[in-house]
Amino acid sequence: MWIDSHCHLNHVKIKENDSNIKDIIARANAAGIDGMLSVNCRISDEFEEIKNIAESFDNVWCSIGTHPHDAGAKEEKAYSVKDIVNLTSSSNKVIAIGETGLDYFYKNSSIDDQKESFRKHIRVCLETGLPLIVHSRDAEDDTMEIIREEGAGTSLSGVMHCFSSDRKLAEEALDFGFYISFSGIVTFKKSQELRDIAKDIPIDRILTETDAPFLAPEPHRGRICEPALMVHTGEILASLHDMALNDFAKHTSDNFFSLFKKAKLK
Repeated sequence: MWIDSHCHLNHVKIKENDSNIKDIIARANAAGIDGMLSVNCRISDEFEEIKNIAESFDNVWCSIGTHPHDAGAKEEKAYSVKDIVNLTSSSNKVIAIGETGLDYFYKNSSIDDQKESFRKHIRVCLETGLPLIVHSRDAEDDTMEIIREEGAGTSLSGVMHCFSSDRKLAEEALDFGFYISFSGIVTFKKSQELRDIAKDIPIDRILTETDAPFLAPEPHRGRICEPALMVHTGEILASLHDMALNDFAKHTSDNFFSLFKKAKLK
């Protein structure tokens, strides 16, 4: 059993015009992907859609949050901590907060807006007890500084999603109690440094994801990604840990349910 801990099913649907959500999920199930977390990037115009998708299928869950690219959008800034907390209770399929965090590579939103949004999402986590999904790119020091400032002495939990940063961030996130999730990037030929990091992540703290429709793993790099392709990422990670594929799949699935405690498998 595999769980895709981070995908964007609504975005896959948009990019694959010849396919619908039912087909995407069926292909995933046929490939051994038994559950998927569809992650929110814009509360204002995506949350209801992905919540409806999650509610329409067994073993599909969703999050609520604002991507750092959209942190400066007026519609997203309008949501208060209380507003987001209230929305988390609108469905038992809402199991996480995010994705949120910092992206200094593109800076589609100002750094100040990103930091403010990140702190807001952490405060939602602390009020709801839901885990945090963190996006961090070229912002390693500020990412951990904010997590420590807002989460020190609390039960804050979370995952560094689509991890492609340096070893220092991985170690600091693990020390804080977070999980590390790897996408198809770990399969890329030029990602040896990332594979070296992945090899050293404790087996009880690893998650697998696609980030679909982005970052299709080898040997499908360059095509539209979807949850069915996640097994290729799993194969690489299992080999790095010298584990049988089924055993590694079970470990990562168990990790998923240990972190996202609200998720219930049918």
